[in-house]
Amino acid sequence: MRSITIPLSVPQDILITLNQNETELKNQFQLNIAMMLFQQGKLTIGKAIQLSGTDRYDFEKALVKNNIPLVNTSMEQAFSDAEKLKNI
Repeated sequence: MRSITIPLSVPQDILITLNQNETELKNQFQLNIAMMLFQQGKLTIGKAIQLSGTDRYDFEKALVKNNIPLVNTSMEQAFSDAEKLKNI
């Protein structure tokens, strides 16, 4: 799979404030962006895990820690699915 690099400028004092090095901050950004896009429904969990650079266990653990549901099903969708199953 091909990857792209997106340059991002971060003031040096942010690294000091966060007590992180560049790699740690990059990894944190990747994870947070992946969680945000998953929460918004823009990425499936598989693609979000891929973007996060973590494994499934660590990604799901991060979702739980940040109070992001593992399943993005609305109540309406759940009731609609239940009705469809009744008719089978």
